[in-house]
Amino acid sequence: MSPHDSAGAQLLVIAKEPVPGKVKTRLTPPCTPDEAAALAGAALEDTLRTVARVPAVRRVIALDGAPGAWLPAGFTVVPQRGDGLDERLAAAFDDAHRLSPTPIVLIGMDTPQVSAGLLAEAVSLLGVHDAVFGPATDGGFWLLGLRAPDPDLLLGVPMSEPTTGEIQLNRLTEAGMSVARLPRLTDVDTMADAIEVAALAPGSRFAAALAGTAVPR
Repeated sequence: MSPHDSAGAQLLVIAKEPVPGKVKTRLTPPCTPDEAAALAGAALEDTLRTVARVPAVRRVIALDGAPGAWLPAGFTVVPQRGDGLDERLAAAFDDAHRLSPTPIVLIGMDTPQVSAGLLAEAVSLLGVHDAVFGPATDGGFWLLGLRAPDPDLLLGVPMSEPTTGEIQLNRLTEAGMSVARLPRLTDVDTMADAIEVAALAPGSRFAAALAGTAVPR
């Protein structure tokens, strides 16, 4: 595979159905559950539409919940499996790899500011590296690309901790993998995150959804 062949991998999004009270609960307060769900839904839609613009072998969404009108055409939906997030990530990689035994780039639904160019770069880097890693400002990671997915690379990594990204990166390097790194991005978890991300993507659905809330900024 050429390092510039941006169609040589799958793109995988792990996401939750944007149901009030079940998503973005750290935004409530100051948001209402309905506002938090609207923000989550907008972030998910922005993410999926960006993914849809990147050439790929297949586009997959590993979904907790049911698909809705926010899902663009051209995505294969698989249900999330497992208990902790480490199990769900490992299962999502496994299920996508069963669909197409190709390299896989996984992202979440919390970085609506991500560009198609950055995702295409991640796919391209898998042509010459075993893994691609996108660190998040909260200490986690927003993207993980694997040329040959293996559940052991993820299972047991403590998730949603300040050291999650460091531990995950160590897991990859200790496995002898060559790892390419992408720029650090901010995941939307708090209202401060939401304001920062909306400013980075002023034309996004996410920014419009934030502007539509009653939360003072």
